[in-house]
Amino acid sequence: MSNLNLFVTLCAAFPQDLDSVAVETVDASAPGLRYSWRDLDRATAMLANLLDSLELPPQSRIAVQVEKSVEAMVLYLATLRAGHVFLPLNTAYQRAEIEYFIGNAEPAVVVCSPKNFGWVSKIAFTAGTRHVFTLGDDRTGSLLERAVHHGDRHTPAQKGDDDLAAILYTSGTTGRSKGAMLTHGNLRSNALVLRDYWCWQPDDVLIHALPIFHVHGLFVAIHGALINGSKMLWLSSFDPKAVLERMREATVFMGVPTLYVRMLAEPGLTPQQAAHMRLFISGSAPLLIETFNEWKSRTGHTILERYGMSETIMLTSNPCAADPRHSGQTERRGGTVGFPLPGVDLRVMDDAGLPVPPGEIGGIQVRGPNVFSGYWRMPEKTAEEFTVDGFFKTGDVGRIDERGYVTIVGRSKDLIISGGYNVYPAEIEGFINELPGVAESAVVGVPHPDFGEVGVALVIAKPGVALDESQIIATLKAQLANFKIPKRCFVVRELPRNAMGKVQKNLLREQHTHLFV
Repeated sequence: MSNLNLFVTLCAAFPQDLDSVAVETVDASAPGLRYSWRDLDRATAMLANLLDSLELPPQSRIAVQVEKSVEAMVLYLATLRAGHVFLPLNTAYQRAEIEYFIGNAEPAVVVCSPKNFGWVSKIAFTAGTRHVFTLGDDRTGSLLERAVHHGDRHTPAQKGDDDLAAILYTSGTTGRSKGAMLTHGNLRSNALVLRDYWCWQPDDVLIHALPIFHVHGLFVAIHGALINGSKMLWLSSFDPKAVLERMREATVFMGVPTLYVRMLAEPGLTPQQAAHMRLFISGSAPLLIETFNEWKSRTGHTILERYGMSETIMLTSNPCAADPRHSGQTERRGGTVGFPLPGVDLRVMDDAGLPVPPGEIGGIQVRGPNVFSGYWRMPEKTAEEFTVDGFFKTGDVGRIDERGYVTIVGRSKDLIISGGYNVYPAEIEGFINELPGVAESAVVGVPHPDFGEVGVALVIAKPGVALDESQIIATLKAQLANFKIPKRCFVVRELPRNAMGKVQKNLLREQHTHLFV
């Protein structure tokens, strides 16, 4: 019986020359550290042997809240190799959040930053976790100190496609976070599909500048490079100047829209600087059409936007090359997230559970080998989120046009029902963002005594521009139905965002919830 452990799949893709460079750090604080493919194999073996020595129960959860480092990635791979379940935690989480995650997941091992050992270990030991290690972003910590005493050969644990590989907790914007359970089969299928769909080449080099506690940086970027045997240029955090400098020796960059905006602010971003690059990919938050167009103008490259989520990894993508399922379509269309990936069934349904016509808005549902197995210890919630024929209800609202391109309109929880009419914030934001002098906007629904809910617009002005809030409302009234018009508009300096650049609309709603009541 073949071993379907994802680590085995990734390891099989390592290049023949195991002494060639797999990862090179390019941070100003620690530049030029080089890890060979052999180093990755040996280091993951040592950490996997350490985990084996702890005699953990099968499929134990390994909870990890550490700063980004190559060693943190190695720990993830070692967890797969040893057959346990990786549980990455956002480095921004504080005491109450960590208490919830450790209490809910009941990890056998917790790994934290050295500076947080005091309070994290107290939470972990109180919850019954027996092993707490530290791992610093400077190759220090008790985890590595212990691992060095173990051998550098290890037989990967035997795993099947349905065995659990990772648990990713959702952001929890509506109540407690839910742990999405992803299997070895989920992760492998998505990595293999993306390798083909994004046309990975033998000589590709990835600039890795994303956090690794999230699907984008951990699964999409790392798996993409490893399963293609491609070198990674590794930044512990995003630095626009450092990324621009490394474009001449790289070919692929993955980022969230905020990173593209920050690079566009650099005078050094030119077609010449980006000439060696093959592919720029954006996701995790909506990409403004203005950013899409400006990037193309400044670099000559068309950003490839895609769509995914913690429960499903990647679902759709604009094409890298001709997509034979769509008449050889090659266009990367701004404002869309492209086509469903091969093997993914995607449909848009109305509230009655019936398919909507092309171009009409409805709830997005998906099915495929990449879709998660359910929420950790939440069987009732899992059952609620799947249809009787096995489609996962994503909670996203969107449409499919006559050419097959998918557009995300927003989250269903962001839907505003005003006077009985459905108002989609993304539609309003699109009109506001096209107004002269507007850099970005967010529209949220708040309680209203007459209409139930109404929209409130928060708008950021471009540098040096003074926007008139009443004029924005007046302009919208000439373009949209009256029920869609926000009742108030505020010009703000910034919008609250999470680590992946998504606007935290729940915070905006809380901030303005008593505006009319």
